[in-house]
Amino acid sequence: MIDVTHQINAVRRRVGSRVIEAGEGHVVTLSQTYDSTVEDLWDACTNPERIPRWFLPVTGDLRVGGKYQLEGNANGTVESCDPPRGFAATWEFDGNVTWIELRLIPEEDGGTRFELDHIAPDDDEKWAQFGPGAVGVGWDMAFIGLTLHLSTGEAVDAQEFMAWAGGEEGRRFVVLSSEGWYAASVSDGEAEGVARARADRTTAAYTGADVDAGADTESD
Repeated sequence: MIDVTHQINAVRRRVGSRVIEAGEGHVVTLSQTYDSTVEDLWDACTNPERIPRWFLPVTGDLRVGGKYQLEGNANGTVESCDPPRGFAATWEFDGNVTWIELRLIPEEDGGTRFELDHIAPDDDEKWAQFGPGAVGVGWDMAFIGLTLHLSTGEAVDAQEFMAWAGGEEGRRFVVLSSEGWYAASVSDGEAEGVARARADRTTAAYTGADVDAGADTESD
């Protein structure tokens, strides 16, 4: 379906922090440059008829103050919008509220950098258990869909994608993505032992592998 190594290397992954209304927040950032115009990428990310071609079916009112619902996944409220440069929205799932911010940045060669922040409060339970991979791996998978759609112009076959994700190459992608988020977490200053344990739990959650669910430990 996709060259796993190439796609992993095409995405830049960063972990940071930001002051938010609730206090300190964790920030997961992914970015990838596409051979597409800002206008085309904006349409791919905001047109409710086009979003399902690479992501998930969406319903609701896609304007500032409007609420959206992704089929079988998150819902939220659009908080700001600056077409065709970006938007911000809440990301509400499983009783938790986090935030997403999208930026589309023109490149000198005519391409566009797609940059996404996912922000969680400092006391987020999923972050404590999984670290940045809690959302990072899922977004890495979503970037596959966007990459395929933009490169072909066609809709991604959901059944084919799920079969791929459950196969050997899909599991390899998850492992490499999780390792990428481990490295980003350590680069941000997280203790290696803590980051390692969280990355292993992330990999296990996505692949069904067994992992020690004990406490995180710091390494020297």
